[in-house]
Amino acid sequence: MIESILTSVKICLCGIPENDEAFDENLIMFINSAFGTLYQIGIGPKEGYSISSKADKWSDFISDVRLQSLVKDYIITYTKVYFCPPESGFVLTSLEKQLDEKVWRLRVFGEEGQLD
Repeated sequence: MIESILTSVKICLCGIPENDEAFDENLIMFINSAFGTLYQIGIGPKEGYSISSKADKWSDFISDVRLQSLVKDYIITYTKVYFCPPESGFVLTSLEKQLDEKVWRLRVFGEEGQLD
């Protein structure tokens, strides 16, 4: 399991090699935007969270292993929609619906007091 947030997003999105830094700045911007949404629904550190390099790790954001997979899935899907959106409107609509569901599930997870 890749612990670096930036590296795992790069590989899951488009198979961008870890050492290819050409898109890092843009990816970091979208990843941080997704973290902003998570902050607004009460997921993650109370002071908020953002990344700046491949040194930032998933466990730095959230230690609850029950929630990490859902958070990773949300961040990767969000970044895919905004960084490399599909050309097909149908596929884009499907991804946007998936994002809505993921946000709902994360919100419920937090509201039901299932967080540390």
